[in-house]
Amino acid sequence: MTVSDNEKRATDFVGSVARAFAILECFTTDEALRLQGRMTLTDAARLTDLSRGTARRLLLTLAELHYVDTDGKYFWLTPKLVNLSRGFLMPLGLGEGSRAVLYSLTQKLDESASVGVLDGADIVYIERVEVRRIYSSRIVSGTRLPASSSSIGRVLLAALSENELSSWLEAYPISQYTAKTLTDPKSFLEEIAQVRQNGYAIIDEELEMGIRSIAVPVFSRNSRVVAALNASTVSARHSVDDLREQFLPELKIASERLSQTMAW
Repeated sequence: MTVSDNEKRATDFVGSVARAFAILECFTTDEALRLQGRMTLTDAARLTDLSRGTARRLLLTLAELHYVDTDGKYFWLTPKLVNLSRGFLMPLGLGEGSRAVLYSLTQKLDESASVGVLDGADIVYIERVEVRRIYSSRIVSGTRLPASSSSIGRVLLAALSENELSSWLEAYPISQYTAKTLTDPKSFLEEIAQVRQNGYAIIDEELEMGIRSIAVPVFSRNSRVVAALNASTVSARHSVDDLREQFLPELKIASERLSQTMAW
């Protein structure tokens, strides 16, 4: 008698671990940001759809392990979680070498530069050198932006197969951020095909008015796209043509240097 993949997953799946991670992830929600990362037991239970008793046991266990701290009423994450992110970043080779590449790029362009990876509906910044703040919200390592309307995201989506891209689009419908956001699925797929052909993506005020960015892929040593590199500017400083003519050549050089520097 064979066991289906779903049955195997049901057998191997540890619900308590999933609930523990749900508790940790609720501290990264918009509401948690509004609460400045300090939440009550009631807040955590509501955001995770867990009972108060389950949420309490999980929070106290995480506090005992020093991933969460508490004053008896509020709970918040501890710096120990940073060690988990190091486990992700270290194998990529992120460090002084990659940061030096980004710093050199920002010196040439006089604009901020970032490296990001795809995670579900979003891209996550894993390295950034900021020259000046141009977005309404500050962008730092760990910041998430919608993949559909970011230059990094479109480069990474262009690296997916047609089936993977269709599944992604079905799972994560495109949201409208500005009057210029491309939301029509057919037009979006055509845009991704163009990005795949060109080898770069440009976003012109689709995520935030007045902001333009351009991104190129970062390849592993076996020619797989593993990240994307971008530079962002304001429309008052640079035109779309500037992005193609001035930014793109420098981004391509920096991308090649990143591929050599980072342990992909």
